[in-house]
Amino acid sequence: MTTVYCTHLDTPVGRLLLTADADGALTSLSVPGQKGGRTVQDAWRHDPGPFRDAAGQLAAYFAGELNEFRLPLRAAGTEFRQRVWAALDELPYGATATYGEIAARIGAPRAAVRAVGGAIGANPLLIVRPCHRVIGANGSMTGYAGGLERKVRLLTLEGVLP
Repeated sequence: MTTVYCTHLDTPVGRLLLTADADGALTSLSVPGQKGGRTVQDAWRHDPGPFRDAAGQLAAYFAGELNEFRLPLRAAGTEFRQRVWAALDELPYGATATYGEIAARIGAPRAAVRAVGGAIGANPLLIVRPCHRVIGANGSMTGYAGGLERKVRLLTLEGVLP
């Protein structure tokens, strides 16, 4: 059994649940009410120590002082999901992309847009892996596991929305 560390962090978008592995890599970041979000398990170790860097970077992000996270991340997923998540990691602060553009970036056929959306929806590292920067082809705010209100708040913080 591997050790899972967890902590909660109060932020402008709610109380976040962060998990990390024994190496200190961030394995998940969930928001309250998140579709598919993690919940604290009895076997997890509550310890804020492994999350000092993440907490500091998230505070700086929400203060408008940080536009790129530099944290060790480790999330389990299929090879396809890993490719999609890597494309999310490339989306710059203050920019957006459509699901179709993400599919094209990973070399997936246009017909894979739905699968790309599924992989983005399964992203276990909200905010730090910026799935909130993916929008509908018509510019609409669609599909965010953390809720559309949070997506709008994050994109507003980043200057994408007024």
